[in-house]
Amino acid sequence: MKVIIPLAGKGTRLRPHTHVTPKPMLRIAGKPVIDYVMEDLQRLGGVEQVVYITGHLKEKVEAYARGKYPFDSVFIEQRVQDGTAGAVALARPYVDQPVLIVFVDTIFDADLSVINRTDADGIIWTKEVEDYQRFGVVVTDADGHMTKIVEKPSTPISKRANIGLYYIRNWKLLYEGIDHVLQSPQNKGEYYLTDAFQYMIDRGAKIRVVDVEGWYDAGKLDTLLETNRTMLEKRGMARHPNAGADVVFVEPVYVEDGVTLRNATIGPNVSISAGSTIEGSTLRDTIVGADARVTRSTLHDSLVGDHVVLEGFSGQATVGDHSELRAE
Repeated sequence: MKVIIPLAGKGTRLRPHTHVTPKPMLRIAGKPVIDYVMEDLQRLGGVEQVVYITGHLKEKVEAYARGKYPFDSVFIEQRVQDGTAGAVALARPYVDQPVLIVFVDTIFDADLSVINRTDADGIIWTKEVEDYQRFGVVVTDADGHMTKIVEKPSTPISKRANIGLYYIRNWKLLYEGIDHVLQSPQNKGEYYLTDAFQYMIDRGAKIRVVDVEGWYDAGKLDTLLETNRTMLEKRGMARHPNAGADVVFVEPVYVEDGVTLRNATIGPNVSISAGSTIEGSTLRDTIVGADARVTRSTLHDSLVGDHVVLEGFSGQATVGDHSELRAE
């Protein structure tokens, strides 16, 4: 089986230019988002090759993935951000067998081994949600096969949200559909992979719909922090080293070894990566990257990148890597 991981085709949902860490390498509970997916692939087995479709930070993603994961890997930069179909099209020279496609701006709880037991042309994973108007939702027939995807419906035609996880056994028909999409006018300014799925269905393909147990969004700041809390609480990833009497922890928190804490209140829902220093500060609902320094600050609902210096700041902040923010 081949795996395609598009890291660029869906665009950046975090505010652009505020963070130079690639989105899949943003840390949730101390672990890059992409690690959650790759660990699932290692447990699944049978992966022959992983094709990463990257954005402009290709070198950073490639260096991390090659150093961390055992899979044979290919890295392709999507220079023109024309949509998800355009991203998956770039992997075509490497696809000669069934393919798993995973967009890694979400974390999911799913049994991927179902792909070893299906005789359908493909599988699309979904999650039932109440705020269905925010998503592309999948409509099924009586046998549980997809009939169509409706983007942001105004009426509850379905509550099964498309989470960006697909297995396509009939890979030849998939790429026939992608070619058709790329030769057609753009849909709302993009070429959507889901339109290729519709092409497959219209020609008789059976794509099975499977619900995941959990789906946690890591693509924008507010949901990123909520996902961090979920990983800390539900997956039991909260931990912190011993600290001095001048440090208060409000659970759940994740603090890596190698973090320096002085006169600080940390939590709830805070993750801090190795090498960082937090001094004279209070943090809640905040993710702090590696080798950052936060002093005399009170932060909430914030994302602080790697190698950041933050002094005397109070409030909410999204601070990109290698930045400095000092209050007067």
